[in-house]
Amino acid sequence: MSISTHLGVGRRRNGITVLSAGIALLATSAVATTATAAPTATGADRTNTTSKTLRSAVTPAGVMEHLNALDAIGAANGGTRASGTPGYAASRDYVVAQLEAAGYEPTVQAFDFPFYRQLSPATFEQVAPSPATYAEGTDFASMTYSGSGDVTATVQGVDLNLGDLAASTSGCEDADFAGFTAGNIALVRRGTCTFGEKVVNAQEAGAAAVVVMNQGTAGRTDAFAGTLGAPVATVPAYGTSFAIGQALAVDGAVAHVAIETESETRTTWNVFAETAGGDAENVVMTGAHLDSVVPGPGINDNGSGSAAILEVAQQMAKVKPKNKVRFAWWGAEELGLLGSEHYVADLEANAPSSLEDIALYLNFDMVGSPNYALFVYDGDNSKFPVGPSAAEGPEGSGAIEKLFHDYFAGEGTPSAETPFSGRSDYGPFIAVGIPAGGLFTGAEGVKTAEEAALFGGTAGVAYDACYHQACDTIANVNVDAIDHNSDAIAHAILTYGMSTQAVNGGKGRPVGPPSPDGVPSGSGTSEGGGLHADHDHELPLS
Repeated sequence: MSISTHLGVGRRRNGITVLSAGIALLATSAVATTATAAPTATGADRTNTTSKTLRSAVTPAGVMEHLNALDAIGAANGGTRASGTPGYAASRDYVVAQLEAAGYEPTVQAFDFPFYRQLSPATFEQVAPSPATYAEGTDFASMTYSGSGDVTATVQGVDLNLGDLAASTSGCEDADFAGFTAGNIALVRRGTCTFGEKVVNAQEAGAAAVVVMNQGTAGRTDAFAGTLGAPVATVPAYGTSFAIGQALAVDGAVAHVAIETESETRTTWNVFAETAGGDAENVVMTGAHLDSVVPGPGINDNGSGSAAILEVAQQMAKVKPKNKVRFAWWGAEELGLLGSEHYVADLEANAPSSLEDIALYLNFDMVGSPNYALFVYDGDNSKFPVGPSAAEGPEGSGAIEKLFHDYFAGEGTPSAETPFSGRSDYGPFIAVGIPAGGLFTGAEGVKTAEEAALFGGTAGVAYDACYHQACDTIANVNVDAIDHNSDAIAHAILTYGMSTQAVNGGKGRPVGPPSPDGVPSGSGTSEGGGLHADHDHELPLS
């Protein structure tokens, strides 16, 4: 699961070559990949045309087999499966081989993306007037796409306007930097414009580094991890708390910042497979991101969702649904939903009728958290009204939410709700008005006592204490969560494969963006930022 989204960012699209002729899901083509053959999954020879038979065929053992394979791929590739690394290419090949063995003709869509990784621990210290050393991951975080550097310099506040916290435009205009001393560290306050704009403006004024303090308003006080959206920085760029910003906004403040990063354009891939039959003008689409973060193999985030839909796809190989079912494994989600964004933008630009044919989108990101809750995306905004931390669910999304709640209730299993916070691959779909829904078992958020009473586990502890860390291995997956969710996933995909009547009346979904106030402004909460294309997105640090 990504900590941020950035829709609407232009990036070069590659031409690709189609692996199987006549597939309309790609407006551009796809590159062939080599992959070793894989055995057909047990039960794939059955038709599995009812929810009961499909759920019987989709087993937690089958999902765990895929997760073990992805874990081994991570271990063999430096502990990572991040897009732009050999571990991701091997993950792609594994999925392709499994799909081919089950009888599908998968396609692989290549696209270029801005790869980023931090090569060294980041340093942040106040040297004067009150020396202090700040802890990375607690007191501050480097911005994604930060530049490199080792700087000790005077800190110079830029239009901080600390007397009016709600109206921060700090660093958003060139005029803010009038009188700025080149070589100083620019201290700007969060608000109004994107982090990327603030950093570019600062470095153009000669700043040797940029520190973005949080805004200071409710929900915007803690240290945060943000993204610049693209490799625009040539100097170090950090996000920190409002309190640390205040400590630096004094006369004579001197700070030391040091970090080494890598940013370059690399190629990654989305993988697709779809049923041979079914109405191609009423497509049921489901997806999960296949990539991990750089620091770990990402077996819960999001090997779990990827393995679950792969198991469902294998067991549906003989099914003849009334609607075409399309499975997607997204690349580069962890850098801002780049794979799903590329796919939607590509269709929007080159094959808008194919975009209109997508009846709904189901998203599965982190469905095996060790201290899990069974969360369903709040498609009707009844629990999480439209606002800074929740996007509006397009019409029909409430019906998807109801299907999942009804399924769990029918199994005697509780379920709860989570917002469309903008942190996963449903984002580009709901941004163009496609009904969406899905499941999530929790990330860095802390389980409440009420949730522990419902789902078991430990209150006061993160749903996934290994979120975005090296310890997100096969040992980090809860098999009970996999069991509950893989059955729910199978039920939903097959149900909608047979009929989307409850979501769109069967056909005729109008495509268009939700109302402007139905998209989060990107202010963010502990559940992440929204869908606004400004890259002012953050994740409070644990």
